[in-house]
Amino acid sequence: MTEEHLTTEDFDYELPEELIAQTPLEHRDQSRMLVLDSKTGKYQDDYFYNVIDRLEPGDALVMNDSRVLPARIYGVKPDTGGHLEVLLLNNIKGDQWETLIKPAKRAKVGTKISFGNGELTAVVKEELEHGGRIVEFEYDGIFLEVLESLGEMPLPPYIKEKLDDPEMYQTVYSKEVGSAAAPTAGLHFTEELLAKIEAKGVKLVYLTLHVGLGTFRPVSVDNIEEHKMHSEFYRLSEEAAKTLNEVRQNGGRIVATGTTSIRTLETIGSKFNGEIKADSGWTDIFIKPGYEWKVVNAFITNFHLPKSTLVMLVSAFTGRENILNAYRHAVKEKYRFFSFGDAMFIY
Repeated sequence: MTEEHLTTEDFDYELPEELIAQTPLEHRDQSRMLVLDSKTGKYQDDYFYNVIDRLEPGDALVMNDSRVLPARIYGVKPDTGGHLEVLLLNNIKGDQWETLIKPAKRAKVGTKISFGNGELTAVVKEELEHGGRIVEFEYDGIFLEVLESLGEMPLPPYIKEKLDDPEMYQTVYSKEVGSAAAPTAGLHFTEELLAKIEAKGVKLVYLTLHVGLGTFRPVSVDNIEEHKMHSEFYRLSEEAAKTLNEVRQNGGRIVATGTTSIRTLETIGSKFNGEIKADSGWTDIFIKPGYEWKVVNAFITNFHLPKSTLVMLVSAFTGRENILNAYRHAVKEKYRFFSFGDAMFIY
C-alpha cells in the first residue's frame, strides 16, 4: 500500500471499549506516556511527569490556551413543547452561532427555542449542508455569563460518565473562551510541572485555536483525499512568533502540545513558506501521510480514535506502521485512550 493511495480503513485499529477513559485522573501529570522515536519506530513506556526529561533547555513548548465553552444547552420549542439539544460550535458574527441541534429535523429555519426560564432564546436562521444550523441568540446581559448558568461541558460522545468538576476538562492554562472541545493533550500539565519546565530553560509559548466541528466529525469517505476538514479559528501573537523564531535560530526544537497546536503552527508555516509569523484566521489544514512538515519538531498528543483525521495527522509524522505498532503496544499494555486518557511524546 503506497502512502498516496491510503483509505480510511488503513487507519483502523482494534480498541477494547474498556480502554476508553471515562474520567480524568485525580493528579493530571500521573498519566502514562508512551515515548515514540519517529525515525526508528522504537517506543518506551514512561509517565507524563517525566516529560521534563524529554525537553531540552532552549526548546519551545507550544500550548493552545483555548478554553471550552459550556457549549451544550437544552431548550424547548415554546409552540410545541418539543425538547432540543443545542451544541455551540463557532461564533459566526455578533450573536449568530454555528450549532449542531438534536433532533435536527425539528429545527427548521424560523424555529424558536427557549432555554432556562426564557433568559436565553434563539431562532434558527439557516440550515447547513453537514446538518448544522446557524442560530441567532437573544438575551439580557453578557452572553458568556448566561451560558455559564445554563450550559454543560460538551464531553465527547464516547464519555458516558458525568464530570464532577468541569475544570478537569480545561487545561490549567486555558484562557481564551471559544472551543467546543478541550485541546486534550494539554490536560496532563499541572502548574507545578510547567514551572519546573520553564525553570529548566524551556520557553513556554501560547497560541489559540478554537476547537470546532471537525472534532465531532468522523471521516465518512473511503478515499481520505476526498475528506473535507472543517474550518477552525486560530491566532498566534507577535510575541509568540518572535519567541519561536529565536528558539529556531538558536537551534532549539519546537515541541507542540496537541494536534490543535500542530495544525496552527503548520498552517502558518504552509502560508509563509516555512517561516513563522504572527497571524490569525481560519484553517482547514488536513495533515496526512505525505505531508511535508514546516515547523513542528516533536509533539505531545493523546491516543486518537480509529480511522480519525488525528490518527492520520500523527501518522504523517511517524509513518503509519510506526504509529499503529505503538498503538497495538498501548492496547496490550492497557493504556487509557482518548480525551481523558494517557499521552504520547513523539520526536
